[in-house]
Amino acid sequence: MNAPLIVLDKLRKEFPAGEETLVVLKDVDLVIQEGEMVAIVGASGSGKSTLMNILGCLDRPTSGSYRIGDRETALLDPDELAELRREHFGFIFQRYHLLAELTAVGNVEIPAIYAGEPPAVRDERARALLERLGMGERTEHRPGQLSGGQQQRVSIARALMNGGNVILADEPTGALDRHSGEEVLRILDELHADGKTIIIVTHDMAVAERADRIIEISDGVIVGDRSKPAALSAPVRAESPNRRRRSAVGAFADRLREALQMALLSMAAHRLRTFLTMLGIIIGIASVVSVVALGAGSRAMVLANISSLGTNTLEVFPGKDFGDMRSGKIQTLVMGDARALQHQSYVAGVTPTVSTSSSVRFGGKEASALVNGVGEQYFEVRGSKLAEGRFFDQRSVTRMAQEVVIDDNTRTTFFADGASPIGEVLLIGNVPCRIVGVMQAQQGGFGSSRNLSLFLPYTTVQGRFTGSQSLRSITVRVADNVSPDLAEQGVTQLLTLRHNTKDFFILNTDDIRQTITSTTETLTLLIAAIAVISLVVGGIGVMNIMLVAVSERVSEIGVRMAVGGRRGDILQQFLIEAVLVCLIGGLAGVGAALAFGAVFSFFSPTFHLIYSTTSIVAACACSTAIGIVFGYLPARNASRLDPVVALARD
Repeated sequence: MNAPLIVLDKLRKEFPAGEETLVVLKDVDLVIQEGEMVAIVGASGSGKSTLMNILGCLDRPTSGSYRIGDRETALLDPDELAELRREHFGFIFQRYHLLAELTAVGNVEIPAIYAGEPPAVRDERARALLERLGMGERTEHRPGQLSGGQQQRVSIARALMNGGNVILADEPTGALDRHSGEEVLRILDELHADGKTIIIVTHDMAVAERADRIIEISDGVIVGDRSKPAALSAPVRAESPNRRRRSAVGAFADRLREALQMALLSMAAHRLRTFLTMLGIIIGIASVVSVVALGAGSRAMVLANISSLGTNTLEVFPGKDFGDMRSGKIQTLVMGDARALQHQSYVAGVTPTVSTSSSVRFGGKEASALVNGVGEQYFEVRGSKLAEGRFFDQRSVTRMAQEVVIDDNTRTTFFADGASPIGEVLLIGNVPCRIVGVMQAQQGGFGSSRNLSLFLPYTTVQGRFTGSQSLRSITVRVADNVSPDLAEQGVTQLLTLRHNTKDFFILNTDDIRQTITSTTETLTLLIAAIAVISLVVGGIGVMNIMLVAVSERVSEIGVRMAVGGRRGDILQQFLIEAVLVCLIGGLAGVGAALAFGAVFSFFSPTFHLIYSTTSIVAACACSTAIGIVFGYLPARNASRLDPVVALARD
């Protein structure tokens, strides 16, 4: 005689009930041979369902021994128990426990996915099983589109998918009408005839009479065990399906793909919840990307404005500082200083500047203006650009030409009708000067100004306006390969030697650039920190929603474990969903940031956000990391649920 398939020895199951302990199974001894059809009957609360859960490795006994073949289940870890459920058992539940998002074929295939069968093989077998059970025309229907009897047939097909030799049926006809119940019992008879070991848990004696052996249980104790004479014949060994297993990598890829599909289906089924979960991530990622782009745009604009003041320039003024009251009386800054600086290796260009204010008249209009006397290199040193006409040259400086270059404010004031000012004569004080060029609008320093500015050769201003040879300032353009700080040291040494004292100060535009960009970066970091806080808040929202999702889908988790899902499979399922939510939210956040930039540019054409590929990639990576970090705890909780507890919560 063959060795028993199932052996229970002094099996006991207890549950805590307040301060007391409830004993559900009391030292049960039971032996079931392969190929038997056994019915376990008893009233509600007798312990029959608890016994079936232990037989199916959905629950563990408190004490005693339970062996399947030569394997002691008490020594098996959760994944080994999952392998037993996947390879040796098939479950038929009273409430069917089908996954609503999947079709009939999809539900039947789940055990084979966890078993690592190739997609084509499992699809073919699932359809063949459904065809055998009379469901050939309903393979693509979802559970909500099927009757109770049809759903139970899908459940039976799922139980047979991996060719398990033990079918556990918990009240298989309890939720069916009489006709559907008879159909299910007929199918169980056929499976028994094929050599399957059938264990039915029922309270209906009419159903129990279909079995070869009836075990009666009451208050956790077996009180009856009788077999029919026909059951004494030798059992027929069940035929297992021809397994063509994939490699470990291929099987893992299949489970990953199925988890991804289920995550997408779950997200689609709960669109509002998914969107609200994503919202925190979208806002956080959009904020981070936009803030970085704003910071980069601000820095670029600051550098552009400083460049318009003169790229890499040093401006030398008389006096000790801007606040020196004696600076106007110091007249030691002269053209000789400018010429001496011109010959230094670290200097790319030098221009002297003298200035005075004067009234300007053209036609019937009169206004006050700042008259700047500059050298021919001034416009290059300061990075000025022409809107119209030309700049004056060295020849104009040498011959004290009465030529003037006007700024955009002057043109707007005197030539508002749009007429070209080139060639027209302005009366500056009592000196007539011909307009030779118009400068483009230019940043004038600390803030914009509406003052009119005129630019003449410095020799003309000195000879015809001020009558003094002293200079208001000297602007030095530093060579591109020289540090502005080193150039400043060189200028200081040279002029100190020439003047025998330091009666001047130097404005280094690079210091302004560094100060402003440093301030901009600090503000960017501050706002980015706020955006990161919103990301963390969004991540906590993801964790909360995923915890809710786990509680809502406990029954699904139980089904997946019952058909052989490992803890790692369940962990992967929910972790992928959390990562997907965050990744899609991250991509949506990047899109929102780009849209914000387009709208911002539309309303502010002079300022543009500069997006960094690094920040965008980092944002997507960050959203994925949030999904992993904040999704892990809910996913871990899901993977550690007890299968029998999960199945009981419906």
